[in-house]
Amino acid sequence: MSNPHNTKNCPIMGINKCIFEETGKCPITEISNILAKRWVMQIMRELLAGNRRFNELQKSLKNISPRVLSERLDEMEKYGIIKRKIYAEVPVKVEYSLTEKGLELKDSLNALTKWWIKWELSNI
Repeated sequence: MSNPHNTKNCPIMGINKCIFEETGKCPITEISNILAKRWVMQIMRELLAGNRRFNELQKSLKNISPRVLSERLDEMEKYGIIKRKIYAEVPVKVEYSLTEKGLELKDSLNALTKWWIKWELSNI
């Protein structure tokens, strides 16, 4: 696959090579594929506060349908961002939590939040 970028360096990372050349993947595109889907960052916010059951997530994320919540949780689990723990109870209890990989996103989400606050408040 040829490099879709017009540069041999990475302007985001500030390095003199393009990660695409090594991996065949653009990190920004891959991050967008994971985190830019609707509801993913809100689910992250809820799970950063602690483990949650499906119904707890659905109640805190007003207007999300059960189908979409289930899809997003499955996708996030596939990417290794969250884990699902199933308890052998009747009725079955399922709890979602962030993995180590998911927890590593906290600083990035915090930086994005600070960026939004800085620029949103400057427009008021």
